[in-house]
Amino acid sequence: MITYEYPFNERIRTLLRLEDLFDKTAYFAQSEGQLEHHTALVTLFEILEVAGRADLKLDLIQELERQRQTLLAYRNNPDISEEALSGALYEIEQSSAALLSMTGKIGQYLRDNDWLMSIKSRAVMPGGVCEFDLPSYYWWLNRPVDARREAIDGWSRPLYPLRDAAAIVLRLLRSSGAPKPHLAGNGQFQLNLGGSAAQMVRVAVDNDEPAIPEVSANKYFLNIRFTKPPSGEIKAKICERDVSFKLTFCNL
Repeated sequence: MITYEYPFNERIRTLLRLEDLFDKTAYFAQSEGQLEHHTALVTLFEILEVAGRADLKLDLIQELERQRQTLLAYRNNPDISEEALSGALYEIEQSSAALLSMTGKIGQYLRDNDWLMSIKSRAVMPGGVCEFDLPSYYWWLNRPVDARREAIDGWSRPLYPLRDAAAIVLRLLRSSGAPKPHLAGNGQFQLNLGGSAAQMVRVAVDNDEPAIPEVSANKYFLNIRFTKPPSGEIKAKICERDVSFKLTFCNL
């Protein structure tokens, strides 16, 4: 199954973007090539931009505390594993403590690094990081692989509390709902939500199903239009047949 996630608010959008960017940074940093390490560094700059939202850290701390209080209510519940509950509480408490230890503006240590900021300003320009533009960066890219990895890890590590907190919140969010089967007649699906709150919807489609969901929603209605995969068309064409899929509403 291919699962498409559609956040309903900016906070969840930000967490999903951070998750994606941290995953990409880690992937490319573990590679050995210069181009991969350049991509890891540019992606780190993207994390810096996304994480620059002033209230992000506070939002995460408040959400983790809310989840901690929810889990504490399950203490001494015979249907709940005390070991699993204690592990989840410990993870949340450690993550909250790490967030609280982050002082100042998120990523300020990167902004204070003139060399990194010179790379960041050139990286947004087409071909802006050629060796004749940034000879010092070209020198760094020719350093041994382990030296480059160590540097990327050093620049990334102070941001890991955000990565870990976002991972906890998204994991809890994804596990909050149960998937239900639905059928989109002629590629169209509508659902009256009746004002119910949801923070994210997940649409799961079989891998072999050549249909791509396009979602629009508010607290009253959910609309899903399935389109055909692109094959040279200028505009996406709707699937003119029934499409089976699974739908999950997620809310913390």
